[in-house]
Amino acid sequence: MKKEKINHKRQSWDQYFLDIIEVIGTRGTCDRGRSGCLIAKNKRILSTGYVGSPAGIVHCDDVGHEMHTVKNEDGTEARHCIRTTHAEQNALTAAARFGIALEGATLYCHMTPCYTCAKMIVNAGINKVVCNLDYHAGDKSKNLFEEAKVEYELVNNEIQTYDDM
Repeated sequence: MKKEKINHKRQSWDQYFLDIIEVIGTRGTCDRGRSGCLIAKNKRILSTGYVGSPAGIVHCDDVGHEMHTVKNEDGTEARHCIRTTHAEQNALTAAARFGIALEGATLYCHMTPCYTCAKMIVNAGINKVVCNLDYHAGDKSKNLFEEAKVEYELVNNEIQTYDDM
């Protein structure tokens, strides 16, 4: 009996890691950003992180958001929950905690990192960032990546939105 050949197309490594970050994000503890992050090098996962309060601290899902209003230079205002640590920050600090070098790695995240995360990414020696979605305030991060020669790839041009932005 002859076996029928199945034409299976394997997804790219970038798509594989982007799919994994969506699962990582389900551990998030703030409904404004159940984002995941994964740092890989040579097709191997080095570190992961998700949006959540610092270890041992109450979570938004349990006690509500800690909202902060930021007034932008153009006069517009934006609202952010500041109770949680970003997925990128948690992935970077987990690597530091366990002594994992990130030089030359690729960071995969749900959306374009905020400016603070972008600075940390540059300083960690990461040389590529792959994002599924864009962040409404991500222009400074993109400019920083360009100046620092960190390759930046946006998979979808859709901007992440939240209630009470």
